[in-house]
Amino acid sequence: MSCLTTNNGNKNSQKYLYDLLARIKQRPGMYLGKVSLTRLKMLLMGYSMSRGELGLQLTQEEKQFAQFQQWIQRKYQINSSEGWESIILSQVEDEKLAFDLFFQLFEQFNLECLQLDKITVNGGK
Repeated sequence: MSCLTTNNGNKNSQKYLYDLLARIKQRPGMYLGKVSLTRLKMLLMGYSMSRGELGLQLTQEEKQFAQFQQWIQRKYQINSSEGWESIILSQVEDEKLAFDLFFQLFEQFNLECLQLDKITVNGGK
């Protein structure tokens, strides 16, 4: 899994996705109406669809986040085509707990990516 998150200079376009997720985590009701993993997934799908419709290239963060699905599947040893949101929802009792678990897992995913990036940048040292 390659997780490089290098920034090519334009913070607004390169870092927006993770900044958006941080804002949603802080104030989910403002962005989602209520705390819900399913609503978060729908917002992210709309985000992705709108960027695609505009013909915008994927940012490094978006490329990294695209790997979250595989990471979740490996973590929970799931081989089906279930989406990451369904896998997370199956681990807890309700949407709010799933929302909270998503951000815990997302943080863990990012930490692992940072560790892989350091190894890659340092040539495996």
